[in-house]
Amino acid sequence: MSNILKLSVLFLLIFGCKKEESITSNVIQKHDSTAIFFDESSINSFFVTNPQNETIKKDVMLFYKNRNLEYAWFNKKGMKQSVPNFYNQLVNYSTDFDDNSFNNVQLDTLITLLKTQKSDFKTEFKQIENLELLLTTTFFKYSNKAFGGINKTPHQLDWYIPRTKKNYLVVLDSLILKDKNEAIYEPVNLYYSKLKEKLRLYRDIQKKGGFPIIKMKEEFLFKNESDSVLIQVKQRLFLSGDLSKNDNNVLYTMELSNAISNFQQRVGLPENGKLDFKTIAEMNKTVDFRIKQIIINLERLRWVPVEVENDHILVNIPEYKLHVFENKKLIWETNVVVGKEAKQTVIFKGKIATVVLNPYWNIPNSIINNEILPKLKRNSIYLSRNNMEVVAGNKVINASKINWKKYSKNIPFEIRQKPGKDNSLGKMKFLFPNGYNIYLHDTPAKELFSQSKRDFSHGCIRVENPKKLAMYLLQKDKTWNQIKVDSVLQTNEETKITIHPTIPVYIVYFTAWVDSKGNLNFRNDIYNLDEELAKEIFVD
Repeated sequence: MSNILKLSVLFLLIFGCKKEESITSNVIQKHDSTAIFFDESSINSFFVTNPQNETIKKDVMLFYKNRNLEYAWFNKKGMKQSVPNFYNQLVNYSTDFDDNSFNNVQLDTLITLLKTQKSDFKTEFKQIENLELLLTTTFFKYSNKAFGGINKTPHQLDWYIPRTKKNYLVVLDSLILKDKNEAIYEPVNLYYSKLKEKLRLYRDIQKKGGFPIIKMKEEFLFKNESDSVLIQVKQRLFLSGDLSKNDNNVLYTMELSNAISNFQQRVGLPENGKLDFKTIAEMNKTVDFRIKQIIINLERLRWVPVEVENDHILVNIPEYKLHVFENKKLIWETNVVVGKEAKQTVIFKGKIATVVLNPYWNIPNSIINNEILPKLKRNSIYLSRNNMEVVAGNKVINASKINWKKYSKNIPFEIRQKPGKDNSLGKMKFLFPNGYNIYLHDTPAKELFSQSKRDFSHGCIRVENPKKLAMYLLQKDKTWNQIKVDSVLQTNEETKITIHPTIPVYIVYFTAWVDSKGNLNFRNDIYNLDEELAKEIFVD
């Protein structure tokens, strides 16, 4: 019998009885209330025989000091409802994440004794005390892992969005107050809760044998054609919820085409309803692979604040999309181009503070050293041909008088591209102060947005519909409207507009998430960050 099954059986055994036996106590009582207490030395003695790290010890001690050393899980009537509620939470976690790290023989044994040997257990006050402290200690350990996630530096995780510390004392107080078998508050965001629900659905698919393997001989079939492979295709799409009803026949129906389109949308492929090789490759990713992908992204979601701002912009790098949220609701979205794998777009949070119309492009040193300087050495008129100029101390200087061949890198000048229709930033950019030199901008290379894989930039984020974004950001500024913006864009004069108030922007990296329509999405791990995080999560 597996550990998970044993734990589930034990749970049913322990909490199957409806009647609860009262517990008498000779510990200090508070008048005639049902509360029972212990002294601080008992907690210290517990940690001698049950060593814990200093953080856990401090959390436990503070919790009981705030309660004046009153028991949390028990009173004179016996075990509170919070015990089975929390125990059920541990069982669910063990099942959802296939993680037995919170299995505790001593904890299981003490609870079993309380339920099965009532007559002898009434006088075992030390056992009750031990179980009380085991439950509290386990709660804090569980919360740190289940809600806080991996404790690493931003650099180690490639994640520079600030992680807010969660108050598990408040969470435990909330749990203790539950007097019914009802949902327990979890200090996680809505995206986490929705994705965890999908994890349970995929665990069910896993138990039933997973997804069928699809073997296609030709790239795709046409509607109304038939092929025996469609039986596996329909079963695959039915299991994942893309096909609402499985007719179990070999005909390529309109319903199947629509289901394929829905699947393609969820995995970021062109929605053509055809069984092309890329679509089949995504369908053939095993349920184990998808579960692993979900768990990795649940870990990332533990790092996201429980509540994000009502109005914000979110760019999901693997999705190649920018989303605009207003009053916590998605109001529109647009395609983006992100950095190539070698020049990754950084994951962080900023605040859009400035819209720049007709921007100069101040070219980074890395691009000057690796791309522009070699071309300048071959052809000194490269800058003028590309509408670029050299600046020293805010003064434009004659590029033809500079001996470029004497420089191997790090020239003592700035190079910038002047505003215009061919400027690499297009006709506008959106600045949010950060230390990574990342911003949103327009682009003259509009054809890139038609690609399904859009990691082409040097790290900044190109926006397909920059004018719509600009007007959204300027909607509260009565001095700017569409006519005025268009009139400035018809010129080549750089114009900077300050945004009031600033708008939070999250640059994130999720390869599995639940969208606003409730659909489970997957994307490819374009920067291999899933692979790195998996090494931290799935430790042998």
